[in-house]
Amino acid sequence: MTPRRPTPSTPLSPADEHGTDTERQVLLDVTDLTVGMETDGERRTLVRAVDLRLGRGQTLGIVGESGSGKSLTARAIVGLLPAGLRAAGSVVYDGTEVIGTRERALRAIRGSGISLLLQDPFTMLNPLQTVGAHLTESLPAAARRDRSEAGKEVLRRLDEVGLQADVVDRYPFQLSGGMRQRVALAAALAGDPGLLIADEPTTALDVTTQAEVLRLLKAVQERRGMALILITHDLRVAFSVCDRVQVMYAGSVVEESAAADLRTGPAHPYSHGLLLAEPPVTHYVDRLVSIPGKVPSADDVAGRCSFADRCGWSTPVCVGSRPALVALDGGRSSACVRLPEIRHELTGEPDAAEHSPSAPAVRPGGRPLATLTDVRKTFRTTRLIGRSVTSTALGGVSLTIGEGESVGLVGETGSGKTTIARSLLGLVTPDSGRVLLDGVDASDYRRMTRAERRRIRRFVQVVFQDPYASLNPSLKVGATLREALDARGAAGDAAAGVADLLARVGLPASYADRKPGSLSGGERQRVAIARAVAVEPALLICDEPVAALDVSAQAQVLELLREIRRASGMSMLFITHDLSVVRQMTDRVLVLHRGGIVEVGDTAAVLDAPRHAYTRRLLGAVPGIEQRPLDSSRQEAGS
Repeated sequence: MTPRRPTPSTPLSPADEHGTDTERQVLLDVTDLTVGMETDGERRTLVRAVDLRLGRGQTLGIVGESGSGKSLTARAIVGLLPAGLRAAGSVVYDGTEVIGTRERALRAIRGSGISLLLQDPFTMLNPLQTVGAHLTESLPAAARRDRSEAGKEVLRRLDEVGLQADVVDRYPFQLSGGMRQRVALAAALAGDPGLLIADEPTTALDVTTQAEVLRLLKAVQERRGMALILITHDLRVAFSVCDRVQVMYAGSVVEESAAADLRTGPAHPYSHGLLLAEPPVTHYVDRLVSIPGKVPSADDVAGRCSFADRCGWSTPVCVGSRPALVALDGGRSSACVRLPEIRHELTGEPDAAEHSPSAPAVRPGGRPLATLTDVRKTFRTTRLIGRSVTSTALGGVSLTIGEGESVGLVGETGSGKTTIARSLLGLVTPDSGRVLLDGVDASDYRRMTRAERRRIRRFVQVVFQDPYASLNPSLKVGATLREALDARGAAGDAAAGVADLLARVGLPASYADRKPGSLSGGERQRVAIARAVAVEPALLICDEPVAALDVSAQAQVLELLREIRRASGMSMLFITHDLSVVRQMTDRVLVLHRGGIVEVGDTAAVLDAPRHAYTRRLLGAVPGIEQRPLDSSRQEAGS
């Protein structure tokens, strides 16, 4: 039986000078929200007994790993659960009950009451409609009646999100990721909602675009006096925007706190683990901290502490019954029965200077393994309106990767990072310049002999951002890895070889019989790494390999790559927009901007004392690095 939960502890603003009653300021009141589904006559619980209360103009962050129930909670609030899922409990928005309300009545609430901004703007924007058409149809009916006035209103909405009037006639594919997200935000705000729910709105964006979108989101929220729920797996993002944070795990809230209090002193071991799993950008750590295991289903941990199996402080008392969310001092709450005993261990930052050096011992590059000399690449695309557009991806790039060296490539989307990787892999042929791999001219793979191509395919391998795109979903893991072993010409027992590869990336041999769809994101990426290293390459290209992962899975994958490099001496080209990852993974870093290298040097030197204005801009966009109006200092991770 689920213990009785306390009244939601989110404080509301005090009565104003006219004596407004506090209860009238409650905009959203969620009580005992449960989301479940029925399969084969068996009911499964996905979200269990969530409470939250949000006042007008307040901001709340909902944080947790994938599978924690964050997005389902948001969709239940707005009445947009996927087919087959049902919500129970109570969701009251501005005095109106959402759960059980007919769809026709819910339409009156959506848009003008509650609006939803999703992670990927492509899911919100029709690729065949112009920006102007999107915003026009999102306006209230009264605003659409006069065509001339509607056009003026669209331009006003674009200006509010920082877009120029000439964007109105463009299609989504003609915009950058940040511009698309701004259009999606303008559409979400077109009905003037009292509450905006933003579900991972910056996950797919580079660091500077992320900072711009977060600033915009915060500015619009404050200017409108709008309530905001921000869903994210990145605590730094939540701290930069939100007044309060709820931490969810396995479908339940395990901690609620003011953002500032959670940042400096978490009150639950899971929150503590999430904080420590954040890789710091300010210094190198010897070992990246992660939370072992993965998030269980809500039903599997229904009668016990949901986090007990992954918690370093777990004792038999933790699994005897389900802990209630108990109110603490300072308007906080926690669902940890051992908190009075261990709270002093959850507070205070690790001493970075004592536990880790300021930088790793830099490995000087040995003989050159890969060399790019004055490589140039221009792409031409034809737009729907029939015009041919030319864009320069690389404007004369030269770089060298030495034996045993890890080199980072950083820059915003469109800076040329992935074009460099694809040029090395033969997926793009440069217009001019030269690419040398292990002494072989690989500038144009079509001109290489079959023997040279076979040799270079083994010499260089890649791990992409999305393992779904690189793993065949119809093949079992074992079959995928056997293909890689066959390509290497490995002799011996195939099953033993597969088991050895899985062990090397920290997965049990039984995973050979699974398909990618049954694995978590971090597990899929481990399989992708196992396949890449199966051929024993000299150079491994990692193209944003952790960008799509939760913070704990990210730490696990990064530490795995460090272990592989230490054991094998493999060289790496690490492509990322995350400077925290660059600090932990590379010896040397190259900063790209608009197709050219603007700064290069040892990683610690570049990040500690950047010389180029663009590098300083990248560092300034990292949440927590500088005290800006949006930012907050954050707890640094250590080992």
